[in-house]
Amino acid sequence: MQKDSPVRTILVAILLCFVCSILVTSAAVLLRSKQEKNKILDVKKNLLLASGIIQNPKPTEQEILEAYETVRAEIVDLSSGETVSTFEIESFDERKMSKDPKHSYKIPVDKDTAGIKVRAKYNLAYKIFENDELSMIVLPVNGKGLWSTLYGFIALAPDTRIIKGIGFYEHAETPGLGGEVDNVLWKNQWAGKLALDENYQPIFQVNKGVVTPSTVNHESKVDGLSGATITSNGVTGLVRYWLGEDAYGPYLEKLRQSLKGKRVKT
Repeated sequence: MQKDSPVRTILVAILLCFVCSILVTSAAVLLRSKQEKNKILDVKKNLLLASGIIQNPKPTEQEILEAYETVRAEIVDLSSGETVSTFEIESFDERKMSKDPKHSYKIPVDKDTAGIKVRAKYNLAYKIFENDELSMIVLPVNGKGLWSTLYGFIALAPDTRIIKGIGFYEHAETPGLGGEVDNVLWKNQWAGKLALDENYQPIFQVNKGVVTPSTVNHESKVDGLSGATITSNGVTGLVRYWLGEDAYGPYLEKLRQSLKGKRVKT
């Protein structure tokens, strides 16, 4: 066979493709466990940042793991508010479950203020303890903005009414506009704001403008995102949905009942 014959060229190309496919497959298999580990670590990091337990946006793995020792995760049946042990916490994937007809729930249009249409029947909830006293509840939230679905965590005081912190770790909103959900100064406004009224109904709102002491219901509002009305409305909607009766509402009610007479961190 001639060195530059078409058959030889084709055989060499096939061999190269075969070798490359083996290398790519092997790399994917070898890296899978590391990717899964990093994914879990990233969730923990963003939860800790949203709750304010860690301040450094780029903590080391050791810092994350040490801080996370105060966190206890549980899986919640959102329809009843009961915790369940049907699934493994470390491998639980709400997004994947929301695409499974068996484990998904179609949200009624009149209740879907988050604009997500479908959610999983179950989701995670995190309790943070300080000296064996409950200090915070952290809940994953998501909802539609202008260009994307925003994913984040909201931290609440044990009374479930007062916001302790917020953080969005994934979105594709416009930098400088809707992307200001990442602005530390804006996020700092959330701490101490009321998420729920005295009847435990969601009242939090991203305002249309700047919030001042004279703003009506200023205790439950933060400044609007300039030039990003749709994103602002989306954030309002997702907070109200996930803290409402169609999502974590039943869980929060059971939590309040369970804490009656017990010591909690204020």
